[in-house]
Formats: sequence, structure tokens, C-alpha cells
Amino acid sequence: MSGIPDPGFTFDEHTAIVMTDPQNDFLNPNGAAWPVVGKSVTENNTVENMEALFKVAAETNMLVFISPHYYYPSDKGWQIEGALEKLMHDIHMYERTGILNLEGFEGSGADFLDQFKKYIYQDNVIQCHAHKVFGPETNDLVLQLRKRHINQVLMCGMSANLCVESHTRELLETGFKVAIAKDATAAAIVGEYDGYKAALTNFRMLASHVYTTAEAVEAIKSR
Repeated sequence: MSGIPDPGFTFDEHTAIVMTDPQNDFLNPNGAAWPVVGKSVTENNTVENMEALFKVAAETNMLVFISPHYYYPSDKGWQIEGALEKLMHDIHMYERTGILNLEGFEGSGADFLDQFKKYIYQDNVIQCHAHKVFGPETNDLVLQLRKRHINQVLMCGMSANLCVESHTRELLETGFKVAIAKDATAAAIVGEYDGYKAALTNFRMLASHVYTTAEAVEAIKSR
């Protein structure tokens, strides 16, 4: 017994998947963050598990909301940075030439992982505006969810202790019920710091339920 209650989670017509940062800089071995996240991504089979959620959503016509991470030239003037935020800026993650400009986007670190594109460009997938630090406070995710009467979400994507956890916290604060697919995410491992292990503790303490991807897929199929 962990001593922590498990409120449970039931998939219904008001439930959607929210996926953060399904992009090359995190998930492609050539991506800017791969040297710090690659071990975790590989051990969790993160890419395969994210794709399994895309696939079951397509098969069941379940909505998926993508909350991506982009930086535009105007963001380079920021004077305030957190530790991992500074790392992302220093290694030029998610950089685009402009908010209205797709020049150089295709195949870049900011672009979506190639194997996800066949799912992302479908009618059941909503691409939200970019979030800029870790949470959805700076994009339209909550608006897009509310406009479709979504009140429950399954969180997944990158990275576990940053964007996934920050999105989880904000969605909880704004009245959503949240579950997490714990192996459809991963995190940076830097020296003595393991972001994935840190996230697992908070996932269990924050979410209504923590699934494996296989468990979530079966639950979605039987909803």
C-alpha cells in the first residue's frame, strides 16, 4: 500500500488526449535535447508509446490536442530564465524563423517527428498555439478543450517533469480531471538529476490515475 488514494479515471465522450512537444528536438536522435533525454526516451519506448496513443485515438475518433513548443526571434530578448529553460535556449531548441513563417520548419528540430505526422494532420487532432515555458498558460489549450466540452484529459508527451507536469498542474487548477500515461513520456537525466524519476512521484501525487500506455489503450478501446 502506498498510502496515497487512487481516485480512478474512466474514459468517456468528454475525455481527450493532451500531448506536449511531439517534436524532433526531444524525440529524434538528431534532436538538440537527445544527449540528455535519449536514455529515458529509449528505456520507456516513449516514441512507440506516443504513437500507440495516436493510433488508438484515430481508431476510436478520440480527440488529441497537441501543445507544441516554439521559439521565435522575438523570444531571444528574454532576460529571465530557469535552469532547464536556459539549457533549451542555449542549444537552440524549437527555433522557428517567425510565427507566420514556415521557412526552414520542415524537418527542423521544431517540426513534428515524421512517424507522427500521419496522425497529427487528421481531423481528430487539434494543434494549439505554442506554449513558451512549460505550462499551457501562454497558449490556447484550455480554450480549445473547453470549446469542445472536454473535462478530462490523458496527459502524455515530452518532457515528464517539465511540460507534462506543468500542463497537469495547470489543467487541475482550471477544473479538469487528469490521468497520465507514464511511459508515453520521458525526461532529462543530467548528472545526479533524473527528471523522469522526479516526475513519477509527482504524477502519482497529482493525477487521478497513472496508466501504462498499454493500460490506457485498452481503456480507450472499451470506453
